[in-house]
Amino acid sequence: MKSAYELAMERLEKSAPTVKLNDEQKAQIAEIDSSYKAKIAEKELFLQGKIREAGLTGTFEELEKLEKQLAMEIRRLQEDWDEKKAKLRASFGVEGEGSGKKSP
Repeated sequence: MKSAYELAMERLEKSAPTVKLNDEQKAQIAEIDSSYKAKIAEKELFLQGKIREAGLTGTFEELEKLEKQLAMEIRRLQEDWDEKKAKLRASFGVEGEGSGKKSP
């Protein structure tokens, strides 16, 4: 007897079959991932240094401003990252994550 999960997965597979990506497509997605991970790390390093300086000098207003800026920059980069991956997947004929279609 199949579990409810197995039955649901079968129905999902029928309504939105799994799309397999080839090696080139996987490499393109990996390149975007690598690029955006590097951009986020760069922003974190730069702004964390400024946050530490503000903490040491006791300028709490500046500290708070820098922490908000860091959060905003990371969120913006993550949104750009997701958008680029979605566009790339769409060009492969694969809808974005959460649309019911799966990609490895």
